[in-house]
Amino acid sequence: MPKPQKVAAVKELREKLESSDAALLAEFTGLKVGEMMQVRRSLAETGTNFGVVKNTLGRIAATEANMEELIPLLKGSTAIAFVKGDAVLAAKSLDEVAKKYPALVVKGGILGGKILDAGQAKALASVAPREVLLAQLAGLLISPVQKMGSLLYAPLGNLGNALYALQQQRGSETPAAAPEVPASTEGAAEPEAPAASEDSTNEGLSGEAETQA
Repeated sequence: MPKPQKVAAVKELREKLESSDAALLAEFTGLKVGEMMQVRRSLAETGTNFGVVKNTLGRIAATEANMEELIPLLKGSTAIAFVKGDAVLAAKSLDEVAKKYPALVVKGGILGGKILDAGQAKALASVAPREVLLAQLAGLLISPVQKMGSLLYAPLGNLGNALYALQQQRGSETPAAAPEVPASTEGAAEPEAPAASEDSTNEGLSGEAETQA
């Protein structure tokens, strides 16, 4: 391949590596041309671009993209699935195709800047779909919140009911007069004897006059 073409090919590979959400590498020794076309069509349905890569150019592109960890995987026959979107969905599609064409063997990849070995790359195919994982995560988040809300509401509700009952009780009672505070008896004057009535006084004077007469 002439040098300008190599430069262009390396640039294209580097840009694909940098712009992809994930990349899955596979060996395809023994895979026929027609079968390779079927693999490409199947993966294209998931938004994945699958193509054969020359290892020498791939190593240069990986180095320029600061993905040197991929270099050990760039040996033997190499095809790369450049994933745009859900890596799990792409891995499932690649796994289904590999079951149909045993010559296609996944040998690793890169996801979120982390290098995956063959086992990890294959394990992506067994991960639940994104929608299921999000639903499960939402369930885990909502359940404790609901329980916490119930625990918080219960004592607040009981307190509110108690205050309301107390308010109702006080509202139904007739206010009682305040009891008088008894005055201190220290230093108080002796109670006076009741004054004699005018009639009883006159009677006493009349009786005394009759006796002196």
